[in-house]
Amino acid sequence: MKKHLLIILLMILSIPINAQRDTEHWIAPYYASTANTAQALYLSTDSVTPFVVTVYSNNIVLGTVTISKGNPQTYVVSNANISATTASEAFAIINKGLYLNGEKPFYCTLRMVNSTQHAEILTSKGKAGIGKEFYVAATPSPFTSTGNSFTAGVLATENGTTVTATWSNTLPIAFIGATPGTNTHTFTLNKGQSFVFAGSGSPAANMQAFIGARIVADKPITLTNGNVTGNFGASNSVGSDIILDQSVPLERLGNTFAMVKSRSPNASDIEGGIVVATENNTQVYINGSTTPAATLGAGQWYRISGNDYILQGGTHRNMFISTTKNVYLYQLVSVNGSNATCGFNYIPPLNCFLPRKIDEIGKINEMPTGAAGASATPSGTIIKLNILTEAGATVTVNNVTPTAAQGPYPVTGNTNWVTYALEGVTGNLTIASSKAVTAGLNGGYSTSGYGGYFAGFSSIPLIAKQTGDCIPGLVLEVDDGYDTYQWFRNDIAIPAANSYSYTPTQSGNYTVRITVGSCAPAITPVYKVYTCLQETTAAKTVCEGYLDIVPAFTSSTQTFVPSTVQIVTQPTNGTAVINPTTGVIGYVPNFGFAGTDTITYKFCGNNPDFVDCEQITLTLTISESPIVNNAILRTCYLESNIATGLFNLTNAGVTTQPGVTKKYYPSLTDANNQTNEILIPANYIAPNGVAYVRVSNANGCYRVAMITLVVFPPVKSTVLVDKEICIENRTTLDAGSGFDGYIWSTGATTQTITNVNVGTYWVDLKTGDCSTRQTVTVYPTQQPVVSNIDINTNDIKVTVVGGTSPYRYSIDNINWQDSNVFTDIPRGDITVYVKDSFDCVPLEVTVTVPNIINVITPNGDGVNDILDYSALAGKPNLVLGIYDRYGVKMFEGKKDIGYKWDGTINKTKKVSTGNYWFSISWNETKNKTPIKFSGWILVKNRE
Repeated sequence: MKKHLLIILLMILSIPINAQRDTEHWIAPYYASTANTAQALYLSTDSVTPFVVTVYSNNIVLGTVTISKGNPQTYVVSNANISATTASEAFAIINKGLYLNGEKPFYCTLRMVNSTQHAEILTSKGKAGIGKEFYVAATPSPFTSTGNSFTAGVLATENGTTVTATWSNTLPIAFIGATPGTNTHTFTLNKGQSFVFAGSGSPAANMQAFIGARIVADKPITLTNGNVTGNFGASNSVGSDIILDQSVPLERLGNTFAMVKSRSPNASDIEGGIVVATENNTQVYINGSTTPAATLGAGQWYRISGNDYILQGGTHRNMFISTTKNVYLYQLVSVNGSNATCGFNYIPPLNCFLPRKIDEIGKINEMPTGAAGASATPSGTIIKLNILTEAGATVTVNNVTPTAAQGPYPVTGNTNWVTYALEGVTGNLTIASSKAVTAGLNGGYSTSGYGGYFAGFSSIPLIAKQTGDCIPGLVLEVDDGYDTYQWFRNDIAIPAANSYSYTPTQSGNYTVRITVGSCAPAITPVYKVYTCLQETTAAKTVCEGYLDIVPAFTSSTQTFVPSTVQIVTQPTNGTAVINPTTGVIGYVPNFGFAGTDTITYKFCGNNPDFVDCEQITLTLTISESPIVNNAILRTCYLESNIATGLFNLTNAGVTTQPGVTKKYYPSLTDANNQTNEILIPANYIAPNGVAYVRVSNANGCYRVAMITLVVFPPVKSTVLVDKEICIENRTTLDAGSGFDGYIWSTGATTQTITNVNVGTYWVDLKTGDCSTRQTVTVYPTQQPVVSNIDINTNDIKVTVVGGTSPYRYSIDNINWQDSNVFTDIPRGDITVYVKDSFDCVPLEVTVTVPNIINVITPNGDGVNDILDYSALAGKPNLVLGIYDRYGVKMFEGKKDIGYKWDGTINKTKKVSTGNYWFSISWNETKNKTPIKFSGWILVKNRE
């Protein structure tokens, strides 16, 4: 039996170079009526740097493979990990299926053989092959065969995945392993678990009854569907082959396709295709026809005839298929038109965003036909390479341009695309085009045929992991064949992120807007980026026998959630308990223990969509705190500010322990928080109060001691006060007793100093180590001042101000009286003496007592005609005033008019006979003492 398979690896999904190229691949199991003799994973990459690919089944590592460009590798897979062969494994949850993870993107195919009878290649689509909604495809068989079967295997990629399958309610289905009572079935899988639907080829109609079944999951799954084994020839029931491929979810579908006929004769109708509709009223058109070949409802299918291929030149035939709504298209392939060499392959839709390079397809002419499934080149193997690219593109295969006979050939119904065919290729292939390109292989040996399709398994560009799984270490990428790129995080453009790859530093929803050629810009679906569990180390010191460990992220801005805190590793030298309300971990070391202890704890943040988690391994050093005592420092006041003193804080004896560090602070809060440190503690100016010293040991443990600061105030003498003495006298200054020493400004060191005259003195009074400078002034007494002297006839009255009363008075400096009035004073100059209570040298004032004239008779006889005081004209400020009895001024004598009155008013009118008053004032020449002389005068006028 010759089996034909066309592998077309399409790469637009989540990877940078091709759709099938990815860092992760999932392959669901299948049901095999006839078990394969061998199957192996074929892995290749464009990375020149070698990296490891790890193979899992049911979350258990099966093994690893190291690959690099030019060095593809294989990994043999046991039937126990990938295929169900007994009825108990069908319609049941089983632990089969494969998951591959690589540090960099790579290609993955599962190649399977049954001796030389059957062969097939299942192409993994990477992330493009996982999703939440699928429609099942298989091939119909017009012949009854108990050895044939259909299969649809589902593999879960996450825990708690609920899956519901719904199939036709008009066609009865005979499932292997169960007979469900309805046309639907729901089951729940955990990551790595799988479920296989299968049915026998007897009766023949059973082979097509499950085609178009709808499978929906609430979390991503992958689907493997087809027949193991089956045939689809209409004219010959002889032979069967493996017909199998991986499906893609609905969002990866399209409605425009092109196929190149494989290696069957031109007249053979065994080839063609299967179209499965996903929406009602889906019309199918062939080769640009305006008349639909079929109109389908959701879940219905249509078989395209192999006779619809159009000869484009030589032996090259291709076909163009378009639909009004998105569909699944599987190409039916064969070698030499034989039922024994049939197979099918999912065909990706044409679109602007296909890659421009497929690098590389490894070991294209090898299959696992060697001993124990080893890779080998079967005898007689012939490989045909089919290429589909945009019109006008420049194409190379391993850097060699195809010949004119190999292409390009037009596609009827779509002038935008052309096809190539190269037969006899071997080894590792790199296909490059200046425009969008896909490639397919088909070949065979003996009675087996196979094929595969590369690039294009996503209808729009997708983001893929280049390396890593989470931040840090995660590198994202899309295909590197586009014209422009712009990366977004949470719909906000990332500055300068314009390459096909990007290394995220924050969790979030990432997308890329890309452009290529004349296509409208496209934005990829969201790729959710998460941070890795951050594993960090930290160290703390436990000083007082208890420590509150408050979880806090090292770099994340999220707030930890108390309920997420968990202790991963308990301490060995103490106990740790989580407060369920606050999430704080309380640690208490074992009694008497000193040394190191370790605790590992984990916690997560409060972002519901992109939660950050961190695991901290905390090393604890259990140490005693220093022993400290409070202290007192005393100092003398500062002259510049007597409320303050200068302290040397380092002299405070707060501890006797060696090896400690002291730092000084103005408050207890500052000492605990290490803020506002006193940087020069040896010269600290402060008033009465406190300062604090933080005493730390080598482990960082500390205690705070208080230093009480006492400023000695000035101590002054209460008896040393300012004095007043007569300026000609001397006195004694006494600083008082009780001081420890005296230093006077005179140089004396005694309590008192004598024979002190008027002046200012100081004395430093010593009390203990402090000295207080006290200033004292000896003032001259204030001399009394005669403010004025009133003369009334023969009496004088002396008015004194200043000095210190009581005053004493004398007119001879011998006889003294307390009264300021002197009577019966003779006319002429006399001297008045005044002294105050200090009995200093008396003040002398000379005063003139004028002659008294009491009567004038202004009759012109030359006798007593005028009142004449011109003799006083030399006295300063001399004023003469005459007043009537009513106080009306009658005359005022001044220097310019003389000091004589003739009994008239203004020398024009005589006054009436009668008594008048006179007042004379002046200042004595020597001491400016004001003198006032008053009296009465009788004027006798003759009329």
